[in-house]
Amino acid sequence: MADDLGHRVTRHAVVIGGSLAGLLAARVLAEHAERVTVVERDRLPEGPEARPGVPQGRHLHVLIAGGQQALDELLPGFMDELHALGAPKVGVPEDMVQWQNGQWFSRTAATAHFYAGPRPQLEWLVRQRVLADPRIELIEGTETVGLTGDSARVRGVRLRQRGAGTDKQPRTLAADLVVDASGRSTKAADWLADIGAEAAHEEILDTGLAYGTRVYRAPAGDAGTDATGYYIVPGPAQVYGGVVLPLGDGRHLVTLSGLRGDEPPTEEGAFEEYAKRLPHPVVSDWLARAEPESPVYGFRGTANIRRRYDRPGRRPAGFLATGDALCAFNPIYGQGMAVAALGAVALRRALADPRRTPTTRQVQRALLDASRQAWDISAGADKKMPGATGDAARPGPLDKAVGWYLSRVQARAAGDPTVGAPFRAALTLTAPLTSLFAPPVARAVLFGPVTDTPAEPPLRRDAQPGVVPGEPEADRDLDHA
Repeated sequence: MADDLGHRVTRHAVVIGGSLAGLLAARVLAEHAERVTVVERDRLPEGPEARPGVPQGRHLHVLIAGGQQALDELLPGFMDELHALGAPKVGVPEDMVQWQNGQWFSRTAATAHFYAGPRPQLEWLVRQRVLADPRIELIEGTETVGLTGDSARVRGVRLRQRGAGTDKQPRTLAADLVVDASGRSTKAADWLADIGAEAAHEEILDTGLAYGTRVYRAPAGDAGTDATGYYIVPGPAQVYGGVVLPLGDGRHLVTLSGLRGDEPPTEEGAFEEYAKRLPHPVVSDWLARAEPESPVYGFRGTANIRRRYDRPGRRPAGFLATGDALCAFNPIYGQGMAVAALGAVALRRALADPRRTPTTRQVQRALLDASRQAWDISAGADKKMPGATGDAARPGPLDKAVGWYLSRVQARAAGDPTVGAPFRAALTLTAPLTSLFAPPVARAVLFGPVTDTPAEPPLRRDAQPGVVPGEPEADRDLDHA
């Protein structure tokens, strides 16, 4: 069988992992395969609840604009459904009190929006939509322990049930195509080695970032600000971070971050004390008035990891990687869910390319390309952090010049809408990074005056607290819950 992923040969596709990336890949593959099987090691909850296989699920997640567009393309009407569930919509810079590189951002009109809310809520909604397709089958409580086939072509997967009292003998599930969406801890290197193939080279950049997250109920009767959230952005000169964002029901997720050796504590009381290390007490003051509603959950696995399946090597046809199994980012940049959706869009376009019958290598390259901008943003910023390790931490020949220019972009973005709007478009993956070098932006960056920014946190605007001018009345309770 040729290295061909067209619908003529893909009778059965197997997706390893019921993650967002896996579910969305299954959605696309169902357009080309006779049937699709999603293999998930967890027993999935019936409702929007956290599960063991997503250890970051209790932590802060945002869905940036690039991911919103991709999800609506894959699952029409999805964003309306998510909004109806109460996921808060946050406009930036208008709704956020943000500090970065020694300055506060002016709260000018929003040019980008992201959705906050619990990760399990979004995953549950995707799961409901995708698994409603009768062509897609879910096998739960089952782990993938290997591949079948050889170094020329993958023929299926080896599976083993999990849990007490189950049959521990591996069984084989034949497939024409296998997609690894098992996350950043994927065992694909071992699976490939077992069938005589080569693993992908890994690029790693690790700042040692660690964070802790706790749920709080907003201070009762807190009318002192109309801000929806707060964000103290860490950087090379100030390594502590703090974020406060709404969940949509009067509760907020609060995340504090630091680097290796000085991680946020998970002990009662110590978490709030750690917030005092931030360069301004705005987050600490909010915490002092809020009511905690959960334990503190820690998270440490934040390295940027990219697996280069696009590079030459002895790898089989019929095996693809997507999501965090292909490219995992430092979660602080909020890109993971968006890239999972963008990867599925790239998969759809590659498989439907009318110019040629797609091959494994061509489709894998398209998946990597879908994650490239997010990698450039995440890894590019993390290279500058003190103590960054890994082969991807080494600066490239253009890094110094580009870094100088982008530092000026970042400084101007805090107060100048000419720079701020394209800066946010690039960060939210709705415009290419090259848009930051467009003539109007470059003129403002290189020759424009430095726009004044607030000297203190912009906690109030000339508006009724909790109401954003221009928002439809029906949206306000959701957006500012």
